[in-house]
This record gives sequence, structure tokens and C-alpha cells, in this order.
Amino acid sequence: MIEDGLALFSQKETRLKGIEDVRARKTLAMQMIASLRRLEYTAILKGRDIHPDRADPSDPLFDPERAAIFHARGDDVDEAIWLVFLSIHLGQHREHGWKRLRDVYSGLGTGTWTWQRASVDPDAFRKWLEKNHSRIGGAFGNHRKYETLNPASKSSTANVIQSFVDLVSPSPSGYFSALARAVGNDPKTIFDVAYRTLQIKRFGRLAKFDFLCLLGRLDLAPLEPGSAYLRGATGPLKGARLLVDRNRSSTTPSDDLEAILQRLDSVLSVGMQVMEDALCNWQKSPQRFKHFRG
Repeated sequence: MIEDGLALFSQKETRLKGIEDVRARKTLAMQMIASLRRLEYTAILKGRDIHPDRADPSDPLFDPERAAIFHARGDDVDEAIWLVFLSIHLGQHREHGWKRLRDVYSGLGTGTWTWQRASVDPDAFRKWLEKNHSRIGGAFGNHRKYETLNPASKSSTANVIQSFVDLVSPSPSGYFSALARAVGNDPKTIFDVAYRTLQIKRFGRLAKFDFLCLLGRLDLAPLEPGSAYLRGATGPLKGARLLVDRNRSSTTPSDDLEAILQRLDSVLSVGMQVMEDALCNWQKSPQRFKHFRG
């Protein structure tokens, strides 16, 4: 059990002050289980048939994760990676769901902005956005709430897409394949190099981590995080400090916390993606389990 592993590690390896209270320990264990279940859900999706409507942004059933699986099965991994990128940039809103992504990707129903179409002529997308950004519905997801569709802004979606096209053209799948060939076959090493070299406008620590993790979960690239990438983090770093020091604002260096988390995972075997996600959610409500979608 995760709860027992946390207690054993704290007693035998490194004291974890933040989970000495049984309620806090139980809550963190529950957050880890919730994170594991989200990963299991992706694994289940990969084993299911995917209806073509799931990949049609004009259809209410559209879902980017299922759409990515659908495209990958059709040997269009570039389109799958493109969709993952768009889903991370635009995000899923708690109220509006994937409405913003559907509107952008479908070209408001006038023609899908596929990887092939957008990458061949990103200026055409920019002009379309200039003309139509005020008509696009929904909203950016919670993690992307400071983004904007307004082409007049330097942080506009048009500039974000341009930077992605510049980085991975002519092929997103080719970009990651070349990276794997350059650094070897270890998914953790590939993830680390990708994380440190990925230069996409408006993609900071969280967006890069989420983007690469989802590519790995969907088997679109050989990627697996070998650490929680706490440096530059907000919620996960607070969670790690709360776990170790019982103080979200402690001054324990992030590298020291990373080392503790990696040793902890050698006991729990949940993986660093779960560790990062669970600590971020746990620190928001350390005494009582709450379900967080992001």
C-alpha cells in the first residue's frame, strides 16, 4: 500500500514531516492513487476502438486524446502530436471543456487546421485568427489562463503555433525520432533532453512537462520523466516542501527535494509523473482529499 510505503520511508530512510499526521499521509496516498487511475484511463483508451467522430473537431464527441490515438493508428503520428500540442496550449476548461480547441482546430467549421495545413502556411493561420479570434468560443484551460488569441499580442496563439512549427518542421514525429537517435534509447534521458531543449513560446515548466508526459503516455514518442522537475515549479515544489518540511515555504533546495522524491519512488514505484501530479494536488488540501482535474 502507498500509505504504508510513505510511513516506512519516513521511519527508515528520510523523515517526511508533512505526512506524520495520519490524515495527511492518507490524503497524499489517495492523491497518488487518483493520479495512477488517470494514467490507467489512458492505457484503457489505447486498447479501445476509437470512433472517427472522436477525431472530428466539428463533432461534440471530439476528444483530443482519443483523436491522437485515432490518428496514430492511421499512421499519422504527426497529426497526433500536433493535436497534443494544441490541447496543451489551449487547455480544457472546467465549464466549456474542449470548446476553444474545437473552434480553433476546426477553423470554426470551415476547414480543419491540420498539421499539414498549418505547418505549410502558418501565415494563413495567423490571418485566419486575425479575422476570427473574437468569434472563437470557450476559454483557455486553468493552467493556460494567461494566454490570448489576440494576434496583436506577442503571446498570441498565432506566435505560439509559429514557434512550434519552426521547432519541429517538417515532421513532429521526425523531431522526436531524431532526438531519440541522438541521445540513446532510455525514455528518461530522452525526456530530460527534450525538456531542456524544447523552445516553444509560452511553454514554461508546466506546459513542457505536461506536453512531454502526454506524448509518452500515448506512445507517440519514447518519453518518461525521471524526475519531478521541481526547479521553476509552483504547486509541485510547494507539495515537496510540505511533504519533507511540513512547510510549503521552506528553503530546502529543489535539487535536494528531487533526490528525496527519487528515493521515495524506489519504494512506492508510482513514477515521477504521479509523484509530481499528486504532490501538486495534495498541497492544496493536505488534510482532506479533493479531486482535481487541472
